[in-house]
Amino acid sequence: MPHQCRRHVSVPRRTSIGCLLLLIVTTLIGGNILGAAAQTQEPPGVPNGSPLNEQVLRVPGDAPPAVTLQVTVLHPDGDGPFPLAIMNHAANAVSRGNRGNRYLLNNGAFYFLSRGYAVAQPMMRGYSDSGGEIYHFGCDLGATAMANAMDIRAVIRYLGADPHIDTKRVVVAGQSFGGWNTLAVGALNIQNVRGLINFSGGLRESDCKPGDRELAAAAGEFAAATKVPSIWFYGDNDDLFPAPVWRAMYDRYTTSGGHAELVDVGVFMKSSHDFLTHPESQQLWLGKLDGFLARIGMPYAPINPRYMATPFPPATSFAEVNDVGAVPYLTDKGRDLYRKFLDSPFPRAFVINEAGSAANNSGGYDPLGRSLGICQNRSVRCGVYAVDDRVVWKPFPTGSRERAYRIAVRAGQTATIDFAYRLNPDCSPKELAKFREVQPPRHGRLDIGPKDGFPKFSADSPFAICNKNSVHGVAVTYTPAQNYLGEDFFSIAEDAAGGAETTFRMSLTVK
Repeated sequence: MPHQCRRHVSVPRRTSIGCLLLLIVTTLIGGNILGAAAQTQEPPGVPNGSPLNEQVLRVPGDAPPAVTLQVTVLHPDGDGPFPLAIMNHAANAVSRGNRGNRYLLNNGAFYFLSRGYAVAQPMMRGYSDSGGEIYHFGCDLGATAMANAMDIRAVIRYLGADPHIDTKRVVVAGQSFGGWNTLAVGALNIQNVRGLINFSGGLRESDCKPGDRELAAAAGEFAAATKVPSIWFYGDNDDLFPAPVWRAMYDRYTTSGGHAELVDVGVFMKSSHDFLTHPESQQLWLGKLDGFLARIGMPYAPINPRYMATPFPPATSFAEVNDVGAVPYLTDKGRDLYRKFLDSPFPRAFVINEAGSAANNSGGYDPLGRSLGICQNRSVRCGVYAVDDRVVWKPFPTGSRERAYRIAVRAGQTATIDFAYRLNPDCSPKELAKFREVQPPRHGRLDIGPKDGFPKFSADSPFAICNKNSVHGVAVTYTPAQNYLGEDFFSIAEDAAGGAETTFRMSLTVK
């Protein structure tokens, strides 16, 4: 029985298809022209254009001596009140002569933003623009952490006056030096702090030779005073705190009465101490942390997933990563860019398309998401060729078709991008169209689902008689992020009989 497949687009269209310092370098080539490497103009590492609603506060620390602390506060759009996550910074290469940079963009902060938290990132005394000098008590590593913990407590109390922040629901987290300070916060048993999250926590002092023993001893002292549950993440090839060190810390903590869950992330890259900074580590810690938050009665579901970095695909056997000649489609200029990619630091991503262009991001947050965004703005089919030290390329499927559209949508409103329906000659419905998301939008939400509506066949179509009847179909809708204006992109695929598919690449202008 013959049938008719028809779709219409409801909006006008036309065919045209832990680190203290984060650095993003973006390079794009197109055709035979090689663009110069350039630093991004927006704050480096902001994922998918997501709002940070950033405030930099001056907060009184604990006394004496009285100082003010530099505290960065981030939160999703909306009035809240948002539960509070404290994210404590690391201290790499920081001294009295080098106070370091403000802690801002990191996987921990973006994780909590994606779960609907406000995030406060206090700089400890002597760091960045916080007042005072770095605490130092020689080999009394516990005393250093406890002094910092009292300043963290002062920050929590200060934020209690903000109506947008719910300080009755608080978790405290930290990386390296910040993880060590987080464990000390537990010993203060601050009201409404429900959980502690320790990413590779510890402290090294150059003038303390028995540092390993002191870490374990102080961990036991923290535990004896702590009633708050915690979760610890460490790896087997941590070059700062090797496995025997953190295992001794954990054993002393739990035997001294501390309630802690240990997650061993195993061997990770050259050093697991920095695993939190790499997108490919998400699978090692994200689910475990979700489960911990659920058990302590704190939000854990990803209600704002656009804050999370684009996951790295698994390796394939297509080629060795150093085989420049194996990269498909590229011109000689493109292969020069790939050589530069191989010399760039992790995390990094290299994306190619059928037109011979490529995009390369290295360092910072979400390098793959940024590379895909650059490539897709050219309205061509893009694929990930390599990430970090491995090739992940899967050749584009054969027998597929592509259509590209550029459309405008209104800010703050949901737009029906496509309404597809399949009818028999008597106007009865056939099977529904089968769409799947290929690449999500970076600045909004894409929804695909059933819908009833009126068809729009042309007057000379034998199916025009069906226009007067409501029919069952599938709608593709796009909702821009709150207050967003600008460009966006997404792609969807429609599966057809015989395994063929059509990919629709949609370039959007939100205005």
